[in-house]
Amino acid sequence: MTPPQRTGRARRIGVLVAALLSLGAAATPSSPAAAAEEPAPAASAMPFAPYFYNGWGDPPDPLAVMEATGVRHFTLAFILSNGYCDPQWDGARPLTGGADEQLISQIRAAGGDVVPSFGGWSGNKLESSCATAEELAAAYQAVIDAYGLTAIDIDLEAEAYDDPATQQRTVDALAAVKAANPGLEVYVTIGSYQSGPDTSLIDRAAAAGLTVDAWTIMPFNFGGTGQDMGQLTITAAEGLNAALRSAYGYTQQEAYQVMGISSMNGLTDVGETVTVADFETILGYAQQNGLARLAFWSVNRDRNCTGGSSASCSGVSQSDWEYTRVFAQFTG
Repeated sequence: MTPPQRTGRARRIGVLVAALLSLGAAATPSSPAAAAEEPAPAASAMPFAPYFYNGWGDPPDPLAVMEATGVRHFTLAFILSNGYCDPQWDGARPLTGGADEQLISQIRAAGGDVVPSFGGWSGNKLESSCATAEELAAAYQAVIDAYGLTAIDIDLEAEAYDDPATQQRTVDALAAVKAANPGLEVYVTIGSYQSGPDTSLIDRAAAAGLTVDAWTIMPFNFGGTGQDMGQLTITAAEGLNAALRSAYGYTQQEAYQVMGISSMNGLTDVGETVTVADFETILGYAQQNGLARLAFWSVNRDRNCTGGSSASCSGVSQSDWEYTRVFAQFTG
C-alpha cells in the first residue's frame, strides 16, 4: 500500500509537470487588467516574519525572541544550491536531519511558523544553478515538501535578478509551484531605488499571468545617508504601488494588498541609519494602507552595539529586539 504522504507528493509532482507543460501553450493575458481579475488575496497568515539567519551572526534563541516580542514567524535565510540545482541551507547544510530542521520544529512547537527564503545577495542561487524552469520548480517543491510549508520567499538579487533568462525561469517555476500547491503563499523580494524598484521582474510576471501574495521591496542601501529613511521607504513603496498598477492594472488599494516592505535595522551596508522611529513610520504606513507583509534584515542584528554594525548587532544604541517589537504590532 502506498503511504499517504508519498501519494500526495506524487500528485503534486504530477500537477507541477502539467503546469510546466502548459506554460508554453498558455495564453498571455490580452491586457494588464486581465491578470487583475482574480479575487483579492486573503490576508497573509504570516504578515510579519523578520529574517533569521541560522548560519550567520551569532544566531539568537528564536524562542527567547518570540517570548520577548510576541513575534511568531520568521523568514529563514537562505536556501541556496549545493552544486547543480540541489537545494540546501547556505548551499551546504541538508534540508533534513540537521540543526535547521530542529530549529523549524522548535519554532512550530512554540506556536510559530517559518518562511524559508531562497536566494539573497550572495552564494550559488538555485535560480541561476537550475538550467530549466522544470528543475527550479522541482527544487522549490523539494523544500516545500520537506517542511510542509505554507509560504516561501524568493529573494532575487544581484546577478540572478540582472539576468533576463533567470528572471523568466523564476517566473515560470513559480507559476508551476503555485498551481501544484493551492494555498501556498509566495513572496518575491527585490531591491529598490529611492523612487521604487526596477520593474523588469514585475512586468515579466504580469505578462506571464503570474500573481504573487506580496511583492516586497528592500528600501535600503540606496543612498539615503543622512536622510529620513522612514519617509524614503514610503516614497519607494509608492513607486512599487505605481509599478504594480501599471503592470497588472490594479487599483491603488489592490496594489497595496500585494505589497510588502523588508527594511534593515540600524546601520545599513552603505552607512544609512534606519532608526526605531523609522520602523514606527513604516509600521504606520503599512497598517494604514493594508500592506500584505513586513520583514526586516535581521533578527540576528536586533541587538545593541555602537561604533559600527556587524552580523550580530545593529550599530546603534538600542534595547535587544527593539526593532522586532515595533513590527510585531503589524497585523496585515
